[in-house]
Amino acid sequence: MNNVIPKLKDPFNPSIPNTPGTKVIWGGLYGSASSLAIANAALQYSGLYFIITENVQKAHILEHELRFFLSDTEIEILNFPDGETLPYDVFSPLPELTSQRLLTLHRLADVTQGILIAPIATVLQRLPPRTYLDAHTLNISCGDKLNPNKLFTRLEQAGYQRVSQVTTHGEFAARGSLVDLFPMGTMEPFRIDLLDERIDSIRSFDPETQRSIENVTSIQFLPAREVPLDAASIEQFRQAFCAAFPQDPNRSPIYKEVSLGNAPGGIEYYLPLFYPQTSTLFDYLPTNTIVSHWLGMSEASDTFWQQVNSRYEQIRYDIERPLLPPQKLYLNTAQLHGILKNFPQIQIQTEPLTERRRGFSSYANFASMPLPTLAIHNQDAIAILQDFLNDTSRRVLFLAESPGRREHLLATLKNLGIKPQILENWAKFLETDISLALTVAPLEQGLLLADVMNIAVIPEAVLYGERVLQERRWRKSKQDPDLIVQSLTELNIGDPVVHEQHGVGRYLGMQALTVGGIETELLTLEYAKGDKLYVPIAALHLISRYAGASPETAPLHHLGSNKWEKLKTKAAAQVRDVAAELLDVQARRMANTGIAIPSSDADYLAFASAFQFEETYDQQQAINAVLKDLSATHPMDRVVCGDVGFGKTEVAMRAAFQTVQAGYQVAILVPTTLLTGQHYTTFSDRFADWPIRVESISRFRTRKDQTAIMDDLAKGTIDIIIGTHKLLNPDIRFKSLGLVIIDEEHRFGVRHKERLKALRAEVDLL
Repeated sequence: MNNVIPKLKDPFNPSIPNTPGTKVIWGGLYGSASSLAIANAALQYSGLYFIITENVQKAHILEHELRFFLSDTEIEILNFPDGETLPYDVFSPLPELTSQRLLTLHRLADVTQGILIAPIATVLQRLPPRTYLDAHTLNISCGDKLNPNKLFTRLEQAGYQRVSQVTTHGEFAARGSLVDLFPMGTMEPFRIDLLDERIDSIRSFDPETQRSIENVTSIQFLPAREVPLDAASIEQFRQAFCAAFPQDPNRSPIYKEVSLGNAPGGIEYYLPLFYPQTSTLFDYLPTNTIVSHWLGMSEASDTFWQQVNSRYEQIRYDIERPLLPPQKLYLNTAQLHGILKNFPQIQIQTEPLTERRRGFSSYANFASMPLPTLAIHNQDAIAILQDFLNDTSRRVLFLAESPGRREHLLATLKNLGIKPQILENWAKFLETDISLALTVAPLEQGLLLADVMNIAVIPEAVLYGERVLQERRWRKSKQDPDLIVQSLTELNIGDPVVHEQHGVGRYLGMQALTVGGIETELLTLEYAKGDKLYVPIAALHLISRYAGASPETAPLHHLGSNKWEKLKTKAAAQVRDVAAELLDVQARRMANTGIAIPSSDADYLAFASAFQFEETYDQQQAINAVLKDLSATHPMDRVVCGDVGFGKTEVAMRAAFQTVQAGYQVAILVPTTLLTGQHYTTFSDRFADWPIRVESISRFRTRKDQTAIMDDLAKGTIDIIIGTHKLLNPDIRFKSLGLVIIDEEHRFGVRHKERLKALRAEVDLL
């Protein structure tokens, strides 16, 4: 057999298999070169290009890169997202995630040329059959005859929830002749106006303000869940549940809730009980589909399967929540490979191929190379970058992560004597023969094409040695992970825990006991004097981690004593004191007439659209709530909470922008000098495209600079000022202070908090 690998191929002209069962392997695809090859393969192929990634993060990165390389094309890019819940979780996916999943499944029936991206964990899931989507998808248009009661029944059977006011996907409301509906698969809700059981008009509306936006002629709504709740499906569930779990079904809240027509949290993990037969994502793919995956797909599939089995074994003994075995909910790796044989396949790997492999009909090494280290952190590193750019035969495209970052990067490069030309996108770069260019794109890795093309794409993350903007977090916010116990794997023998009713004890592990003639697994907690408390797994929600100073010396409470109740009573009294203080502040706020900041306008929409990432649901809710408070006539006093990386700073920037546009100043108060510098850099970058002056004041500024800044604040020529508690000094004067943004308020001292209490009743506070 000839083991020679063909010469280097051009990523703009990759080899593509067309016959089901044939396999091609691509090697030598470093950095973003794999995305470039995929993009060009999708352009050449008149069908669907399906890509399986090893995890959710790689799916997000791939989608960003493909949208960059295909920005000037009509190739449709579909994403089948993960539900962002753990296997056998008691939570259901967020409605917007379910909306995206159902929309993608629906769109696959009509796509003629496009790309589908899905992580391996999602690919292995068993899904509702296509007939379910077809049966519960409805199109309505202006002029159609529509019986409201029949519509409501159909919506409820499709999983929609009737509410008083529609705010999120899967809800509907009725008020007289008006029907509000937030269909799955749409970005906004709609208001249907009926006249004598005929649709007179359909308008989109803002779920926050409830105001109509624009008229549309028709809408389509998909089912609200991946499980049906019509009478026939509920009966199917009941029979299948009794067959799968022989014990008394009425002991299970899941069984009772579904029997009543409700969808309890985590119902998706009982999906096979609703259908005679389930489907997989492959059943939705058109016949002319190529499947592509990375070299490590099988290992990723095996790892996920092991995680599912491990979680199943941990929590399968809850008699109130019996679980279906993993094979009922997921494909395994062997089944996956069996299905893949029905499609042409492309396997991708980073390293170049050195020899032929059995089972592949075609091989190709691509003309890409890893980028050299080009970080500009010192003079030697800068010299390496300049040497790299001195190759006159190479064309280079720099990438900034946002328009504001583009200006910053442009200034940095110009200081190094590098003067790139700003271009709109990747397509414009290819159309020209410009040797040095700069555009905006959220790529991390970049690429280096050798041979004839000789193109380098260098993201700013490569130059600065790290991501400048934090990657958007896709997982929904949950309760404090440091306190809440979500599963037994989070507890170690000897860990102190807090039981809601009995106080602090120590976890000793699981113990099998016979209760009511049934052997069951119970958590064993040890209390003072060696007393034991046995807790069923179903009561795990009553247990949280101990948050005291030292877990080793945690004071164990006595079972049966009233000490724990006294502690809770004392804490409740302290809460009441805080509540009284808050009520006093609220009363003073309501008595004052504050600054009413006008609602969104064209400038704000332009500023918001420049945000690098798609807003998360919670982030958008926070932004809407803050803007609504700003537009009120009473001073705002709102707290925005979220983990690092969840986008709190962008919420603050939106509020600051609206305040400055209305002619008022913004003060940003931070607890440390280090944070002052960090926020100054972040705000300066974000506001770079706007005539808004951002300044900072700290001990690192000279006395002369501080005096000048204080004078400019008083004159009103500074729009946004960032500083520590120095901003609370009486000698700091503002011309027209409208908004105070406080970062990590809990880190300020007592004196400073007294000043903040006064501010709460005077200006908008975030």
